Amino acid sequence: MQTRKKQFEEDDGRVIANMDVDGMPWHDRRARFEERLDQRAQRTQRAQMYGERITKSEARQYTFYALLAGMVIVAVFAGVWGLLILFMTQVWFR
Repeated sequence: MQTRKKQFEEDDGRVIANMDVDGMPWHDRRARFEERLDQRAQRTQRAQMYGERITKSEARQYTFYALLAGMVIVAVFAGVWGLLILFMTQVWFR
């Protein structure tokens, strides 16, 4: 089964304003090639600057230890809150 280009009722195929303008960057093949070379050079420079990527197991370890550090902070705050409640009920409000 072939797919046909969808023809809209209001589209009669005429060109009102031709948007192909000579001198635009997408017409200059040399500029596109140089731009691609610059992008490739930036990617390799970025890779050299940041080094190698971490493995999945290293990423899991970093995530685990970050969550562990967060849980320690939450535990400290919960302990301080509990001690504050004990102090207020046993000492301050007597």
